[in-house]
Amino acid sequence: MPPLLTVLMRTIHVLAGGVWVGGSVIYLLVIGPAFRLARPAPEVSAQVARLFRQLVNICIGALLLTGVYLIFDRLSLVAIGPAYLVVLVVKVLAALAMFLLAIFQAQEARRPARQRGRWWRLTPRVILALGVLTFLLGTALTILYEMELAR
Repeated sequence: MPPLLTVLMRTIHVLAGGVWVGGSVIYLLVIGPAFRLARPAPEVSAQVARLFRQLVNICIGALLLTGVYLIFDRLSLVAIGPAYLVVLVVKVLAALAMFLLAIFQAQEARRPARQRGRWWRLTPRVILALGVLTFLLGTALTILYEMELAR
């Protein structure tokens, strides 16, 4: 596989993850509290939520496409050890959980506010925690990969 394609895929992967996780931090720590204090018109809150959801959907698509490519790229280059595989599986499971929770969040957002459960309010925090975990696991994968290359 061409190295330039791999660099492009890795760049898109990291950017999509950074946009989603970074956007989640901003949404939870800046936008949400500001909206609670300022109480903007419901249309403003709804528009911000809709635009963020669209951005998350783009990120999910990019992460899925690039993630599949990167998995096959890495697994085809070097004989990796069991530690790499375990970390990779945990990272993929964490990412899939994020995707499913984002879908759940989007579906629940369509329901009237009074019909949403407590889990709906907790979901963004869980998504953010899983996002931080996937970044941590991605770093661990890079270190494990580099250790394999050094052997």
